[in-house]
Amino acid sequence: MRVTRACRWPVPRRPRIGTFALGLTAALSACAVGPDFRAPNAPATAQYTSERQPTATAQARALPTSQGEAQTFATDVDVPADWWTRFGSPPLNALVAQALADSPTLRQAEAKLREAQENYRAQAGARLLPSADLKLSGTREQVDLASFGITSVPSPGPFTLYNASVNISYTLDVFGGNRRALESLAAQVDYQRFELDAARLSLAGNVVTTALRQASVRAQRAALEGMLAAQRVQLDITQARERAGGVATLDVQNQAALVAQTEAQLPALSAQIAQYDHQLARWLGQPPGAFTSPTIDLATLQLPRTVPVGLPSTLARRRPDIRASEAMLHKASADVGVATANLYPQFTLSGSFGTQRMRTADLGDGINIWSIGMNLLQPLFRGGELRAQRRAAVAAYDAALASYQDTVLLGLAQVADAMRALEADAATLAARADAAQRAETAYRIARERYRAGGISHLALLDAQRQALDATRARLDAQGARLSDTAALWQALGGAPITAAPGDAVVAAPELVRPSNPASAPPR
Repeated sequence: MRVTRACRWPVPRRPRIGTFALGLTAALSACAVGPDFRAPNAPATAQYTSERQPTATAQARALPTSQGEAQTFATDVDVPADWWTRFGSPPLNALVAQALADSPTLRQAEAKLREAQENYRAQAGARLLPSADLKLSGTREQVDLASFGITSVPSPGPFTLYNASVNISYTLDVFGGNRRALESLAAQVDYQRFELDAARLSLAGNVVTTALRQASVRAQRAALEGMLAAQRVQLDITQARERAGGVATLDVQNQAALVAQTEAQLPALSAQIAQYDHQLARWLGQPPGAFTSPTIDLATLQLPRTVPVGLPSTLARRRPDIRASEAMLHKASADVGVATANLYPQFTLSGSFGTQRMRTADLGDGINIWSIGMNLLQPLFRGGELRAQRRAAVAAYDAALASYQDTVLLGLAQVADAMRALEADAATLAARADAAQRAETAYRIARERYRAGGISHLALLDAQRQALDATRARLDAQGARLSDTAALWQALGGAPITAAPGDAVVAAPELVRPSNPASAPPR
């Protein structure tokens, strides 16, 4: 890895006689003008929420499964890379694995990373090493001796002059402009790598939350179909009692209307399940018509009891979108160095050696022409172009810094939102589970009393509606708690998600990076 050390040369106001000596001094010290990058400080806040940060959620005692347990927010546990496996669902794990292997979004991100790496490799060779070119030429010429005042000797006839030469050129990176340019390209590689990590995290989060919501809707549809079957049985009983003269026609019509109302809710749920299928198909790289998602039973899903939220000060190191924004800030810092180096002289060594003959067969007889030299280019007057470019680079750094700060704030807000959502989800589930349990008990009692003639048919219908509504509300709350848990895992970032087995691993080139992390931002 090359070492880049920042120089504290002042921005030149005008060309000076001592510039050449200054350049040689800088070359010997192998330094680079412009700022060395320093990552912004981590957020100083000690908690995610403005009020008391929750340490645990409520427990849904009426739901005797893991989904009713309280969740603990831990600050001393690392976020795992494969966080979705904590839900204990092999079909869910298979969905994520297939998405990581086949998603076009990830292939696009991987291709962009390879592009950035190859751009870096191309520029690393061009900027750090001399260039050498072989030149072969043939020129048809004729010399008029009379034009030189020689009239006593006749001018020779036309002849061909062949030339073979090797031209070498090397630009001395006196003020580190080339190294800063490579540092900028290296930051671009980092950006694309973190973008790939972010794409994997986002893809896994989208697949998991969609699959969990689909499981909740499937459970609601199953509950609706179960209640519909019971309502149809009750309709048959009511019709039989009407024929026997035991109930009025009004009771039959009311029961039939309830059956129709329940049936009317099924198409919307089926359409919602199909739409979730279509979303999953896209993320898994398949056309909707060729994909059917596996059935994930809501009741078998495990709710992670411990969620490692960590500290706000560590979020910037965990979330790949924040790391990507930091890489763009690094790139902007290096670009300031490039713009600063453009204000200083540029030194270029050049040389050429070769042979010039009358016949191609004689080109290998030895070198008979050569040259070597050094060029100095000092900008004198560009109409303010170079200084304006440097001011623009500093402004771009300021914009990148503001963008980074906004990305950090967004990450903190998303974690805070997800924690509050889980806190509310637990309380909601506790209330809805209790309500569903009581409504089911009330419906069972209502059926028994109706058979005994103790209540009216309208009272039975009301108990049926309440039991169905309460059950669907509980299932919706279970799905919300699971999907919001996945959303919190996603918001926390954590260890990078590795490539799927069999995927090509994108190798990283050796990058030029700064060595002085304590320097100030550019100004």
